[in-house]
Amino acid sequence: MAGTPYLVDSNILLRWVKPDHNDYPLVVSAIDAILRGNDVLCYTSQNVGEFWNTCTRPLDRNGYALSPQETDRRAKHFEEKLRLLPDSLAVHEEWRKLLVTYGVSGVQVHDARLAAAMRVHGVKRILTFNDRDFARYTDIEAIHPRAAPTK
Repeated sequence: MAGTPYLVDSNILLRWVKPDHNDYPLVVSAIDAILRGNDVLCYTSQNVGEFWNTCTRPLDRNGYALSPQETDRRAKHFEEKLRLLPDSLAVHEEWRKLLVTYGVSGVQVHDARLAAAMRVHGVKRILTFNDRDFARYTDIEAIHPRAAPTK
């Protein structure tokens, strides 16, 4: 990969495709700054699953209430611009190791899967609003959009 690779967390992707979201300008600014530095933005199948879940979930359940067709259109917005980190047996094995090593439970299993993909693919940074969720993984630098590099 040319430049520094960053995984883009699902919470960033969800705001990036929703221009009326309050955090949209911040997300666009952070992504633009990272790309200006010739760094590489990545995503995983896990991100797409979380993105799809939120986009198609009803508004009264904290979703976007979009159709699968509109969700697909919005997913393509980032899939065309970012590099996919593919799933593999190595990612699965690393994920299982992280679950046990760190005693991961509940919804945190999803972040552990992202951390596993990052480790397997040599990605050390994640752009996320939930920087505290990745604190246990000392080899991963969680970067809030407000702290994104301004190269």
